[in-house]
Amino acid sequence: MTSGPKHFAKWAALAADEDHPDADLTEETFRARLTAGDEALLALWNRHLNDWDFAESAPWTADTPPRTTERRTAVYERLRLGADLRKVLDELVRVSEVPGATVITREFTPWYDTERARARSFYWRAYERKLRAKGWSSEAVAGLDEASRAVVERLADPEQTAARQAKGLVVGYVQSGKTANFTGVAAKAIDAGYRLVIVLGGTLNMLRAQTQRRLDMELIGQENILRGADPDDVDSLVGVDYVGDDEEWPGFVRHGGRPSTRGAFDIERLTTRDNDYKSLAQGIRALEFEKREPTRPLHDPSNLHHAAARVMVVKKNKSVLQKLVKDLKQIHGILGELPALIIDDESDQASVNTSNPKKWEQGRTDRTAINKLISELLGLLPRAQYVGYTATPFANVFVDPSDGDDIFPSDFLISLPRPAGYMGVQDFHDLDSAVPHEERTYANSQEKAHVRGIHDSTGDRLQEAMDAFVLSGALKLYRAAHGVPEEPFRHHTMLVHESVKKDDHAELALRINSMWHEAGYASTAGHARLAALWESDFAKVGEARAQDLPTPASYEELRQHVSRARQLVGSGGRPVIVVNGDSDRYFDQLDLDFDRTPHVWKILVGGTKLSRGFTVEGLTVTYYRRTTQQADTLMQMGRWFGFRPGYRDLVRLYIGREETYGRSRTADLYEAFESVCRDEELFREQLARYAQLVDGRPQLTPSQVRPLVSQHLPGLKPSARNKMYNAELVEIRSPGEWVEPTAYPDAAADLKHNAEIWKPVLTALSQEPVPFVYLPSDDRGTYVSYTAKTHVIPHAQLLSILESLTWGRPDLFAPHLEYLRDPSDNGCGTDDWAVILPQTSGRTATAGSILGSQPLSLVHRSRNTHGVFNRISGMAHRQSAERIAGARALAPDDPFATRFHRPRRGALLLYPVLESESDPNNPAKAVSVNTAKLVLAAAFVPAVNRTGTARPYVRFRAGDSSKSASV
Repeated sequence: MTSGPKHFAKWAALAADEDHPDADLTEETFRARLTAGDEALLALWNRHLNDWDFAESAPWTADTPPRTTERRTAVYERLRLGADLRKVLDELVRVSEVPGATVITREFTPWYDTERARARSFYWRAYERKLRAKGWSSEAVAGLDEASRAVVERLADPEQTAARQAKGLVVGYVQSGKTANFTGVAAKAIDAGYRLVIVLGGTLNMLRAQTQRRLDMELIGQENILRGADPDDVDSLVGVDYVGDDEEWPGFVRHGGRPSTRGAFDIERLTTRDNDYKSLAQGIRALEFEKREPTRPLHDPSNLHHAAARVMVVKKNKSVLQKLVKDLKQIHGILGELPALIIDDESDQASVNTSNPKKWEQGRTDRTAINKLISELLGLLPRAQYVGYTATPFANVFVDPSDGDDIFPSDFLISLPRPAGYMGVQDFHDLDSAVPHEERTYANSQEKAHVRGIHDSTGDRLQEAMDAFVLSGALKLYRAAHGVPEEPFRHHTMLVHESVKKDDHAELALRINSMWHEAGYASTAGHARLAALWESDFAKVGEARAQDLPTPASYEELRQHVSRARQLVGSGGRPVIVVNGDSDRYFDQLDLDFDRTPHVWKILVGGTKLSRGFTVEGLTVTYYRRTTQQADTLMQMGRWFGFRPGYRDLVRLYIGREETYGRSRTADLYEAFESVCRDEELFREQLARYAQLVDGRPQLTPSQVRPLVSQHLPGLKPSARNKMYNAELVEIRSPGEWVEPTAYPDAAADLKHNAEIWKPVLTALSQEPVPFVYLPSDDRGTYVSYTAKTHVIPHAQLLSILESLTWGRPDLFAPHLEYLRDPSDNGCGTDDWAVILPQTSGRTATAGSILGSQPLSLVHRSRNTHGVFNRISGMAHRQSAERIAGARALAPDDPFATRFHRPRRGALLLYPVLESESDPNNPAKAVSVNTAKLVLAAAFVPAVNRTGTARPYVRFRAGDSSKSASV
């Protein structure tokens, strides 16, 4: 957090007068040096401008939103810069388009302001310097600065007299850098006065050691690790880790001396890389704090900011936490004065209480082991703050908020933005793509570029996946030899995940090992197979997606690198490693330490142990065929998500599309992932929508988040126990927001009933189709046009239709219906609706008459394995509807949308859906449709309220039927 911008000319004049009397510090010189390419000057201003662009709550911002041109203009106004210099800076340091964190919060008392953050920032600044040295951009550092500030400012003030605990949850993406955020939070919290930090770092020592090393390297630093020991004196290094056995030790943070000698304070480690918590090393003295003012409590500023901080990284293990709790119980007095921070990594694993409430004795809460011990820690440390981190938050959200001793995030829930460079669901699925299937290419389709489906007709494709692993490794070596930084290529891995059973893993590993030795990668046949895969796959994807990277002209240029890749994978005669143990001893024997091993080039076979917390470095090829019924489990198995610098185009996912489970059911795992990811993205979108304040107060608190979780998946059903946990979502106000129900009935009688309800609209549609236009956001002058049958109906008619329909999940649509019942400016603000029924043409187009209507285009969609549609509307169709409703600017290239646009008019897309696949060889033309097999699906956008009185809003009521008051 930096200070605000100040008058540049006045500052320059003062600096010139006091420190640089002979220097030319005019604005003209500044501009000239920037345009001449002064890299140091540009880096400095890049950092400051990004800091100011990202600042969320500084008083100088004049209420301008962060990361906008309005904010940048406000910065320039405070700097008093001229137009020419502004133009140069805008060209060199563009305004970031990275979204900020979404914050759902209770009201809190601000304490962590700009001045306080700047006054005490020793460890944050050290961490910031480390991130920049690692290659983080100023934009990324500024984003982390603000996201970590959003957490710290919601903790209790460590200096305050009254003890208060805050509990929060930070939601990131799978393998997206959550550790960087909680390291930043720890740094700022320690600077602010928190003197005990406990990090719960996984259920295995391997995972705990990864977290310990990360904190030691990037936050705690060499001087605190050495504690005065001479790194050149072997005898003095007894018990000191890293020195001599970690090649990255020189890159650990350096503070320029013991922090306590540099105006700050030391950090004492109560755990090390190799040693989890065993006991307080010096007994209770390890938590004895020297007070400068003995008569005052430790949290008094006169004592707090001179005391050393203690940090421990412990396993979420019953015996380890029992030792910690036991030791703390022996300490008296100081614990009540000690500001502490508990960071729970993967907080939905082991930490949540999973005991059955129905089996509890009356008036007593039974807890599972880890949950009970975390609760005891919070009880022993009345000034402790709890912050959980996870990528799959639903289990935490479903915790009973009335249980004050549990870990429900009662104070805040923060959803981190998708970081730049991250490969996530959008990079493997063509979500809402407007490009027709038959027109998708390696350039415009994520699925075509990265996903290779395993069907009954394709065989298991395991050999092909292994060939892709060897070929992609050779391409990494080729790129490294042609100037691409090789650090991201240090590790190269393939993950095979078919089953949760250990016997299956052993059998599969044996099979893969045999296949490896029989693959003939040094033979003519092996090279021919790789050459064919290069020509048919990797060359084409590389041409479309890696034009800025060195690419071989032919496979022949790769042959020598194939040989080296084969050697690296087969080193030690062990190309395959099974990862499925339950003990630390098992993992210690694996030779799978990505931190200390120079090159891990292996095929990993495993199950659950490869799915949570375990970062598979260099993962390039994934072979995935395991089924599961739980959404969060499925998401955590997405190890193919993450950062892939220099080799994004090489990433391949081989995934089962027809996997058998149960007695006779099959699952499309790719579709299942898409379904879960859509639910997660919908959850994030709704959080973002309702995070904004209404009249200066939060409209949504963490206790009210649970009803926003999509319940399409059986594994996400909560077991509610009190009225706030049973919060019922009554109304969702969504002016100008897209609403698309996807849960429709499947019973023939219900479908026929719904068709009858829509019949008056279907028979009133225009005979002549109207052309609409979709304009891509990249502004390349291209467009997609389509025609539609249209009609305008009054709001009362649409409301009557929607109230009369039978819904697959009425509880999901009821809050939208409640909103539509109020057509005033304070409600949906809509007088009438433009109905649009898109028409299709071409060889596969299908049309039919519905209850005597004119022939209308039918669309083919499939429900997912949970009985709902993932998406029905086309992205190309949405644009015109949004223009009609005023949610998108009118465009001259889409004249009919402009013609339909009126104030207080909404737009509705109507789709007659058949659930069978269209047959291109025998398309139906103008047939009479059996309405018992037809889903009439609607998606709509209410009119945008130009008066500004309506805004997105949610309203809740308690689930207790005896209580009707809104919450």
